[in-house]
Amino acid sequence: MNESKKSLIEDKVNVALESIRPYLQSDGGDIQVKEVTDDLIVKVKFIGACGGCPFNLQTFKASVEQAIKKEIPEVKEVIAVD
Repeated sequence: MNESKKSLIEDKVNVALESIRPYLQSDGGDIQVKEVTDDLIVKVKFIGACGGCPFNLQTFKASVEQAIKKEIPEVKEVIAVD
């Protein structure tokens, strides 16, 4: 995948994350996109309070992954990284 398409997908991922970011920030956390791979796997990282939260897996599956895949259906997988 070329850099322009990768950048476009990353921009769309950030737009999708804007819908859930206020909830994360209200608890002292946030999320950032670390990488979009050539095979359309999105890697994100929880930061701040969300990084060590025992509920971040639930938040990830119920909110983050769902928001990204809804906005960009061609994304194959969303994974959380350290």
